[in-house]
Amino acid sequence: MARRTLILAIAATLGLGAAQFPEYAQQYRQRLGGAIDELQTVIARFDADARQEGLDRDQALTRLDANSDPLAQRRAADMRATVARHERLRLQREDLQEAGPVARLAVFASAYDPPIAGAAWRDFEMAMPVTMEGFVTGAAGALAGLLVGNLLTLPLRRRQRAARAIR
Repeated sequence: MARRTLILAIAATLGLGAAQFPEYAQQYRQRLGGAIDELQTVIARFDADARQEGLDRDQALTRLDANSDPLAQRRAADMRATVARHERLRLQREDLQEAGPVARLAVFASAYDPPIAGAAWRDFEMAMPVTMEGFVTGAAGALAGLLVGNLLTLPLRRRQRAARAIR
């Protein structure tokens, strides 16, 4: 009996943990969208600055590269990295959107962005009511469900009692 109880407890614990993965992936996707938006803002500002100088992005980056100032050269390298990361994240978001619910988890697991995943993990809140807040709201919802269920079925119970009394 103790062995079965232990196995059940382990299975329930692992099941509860594994059931959190879709919620974590969802929170990751939300952060992914925010990161894409922010990178787009940075790129748009750079492109606007380049246009003010009569340049496109590539020309502006080439000018920064050619500058003897190491700061300008680092700025060019950083902007190239920003553009590349934006494209990588944008493609990942497209892959996530095109994948079905279960396949989406595989896409996430195979190509997540470590900084975004880390930030999502730091702020992660479980989807199941395993916090005190979750237990309280879950219990309140269950009590409300019992009350509403009893009120809705009250006429049926009265009919059943009346039918039993006639017999």
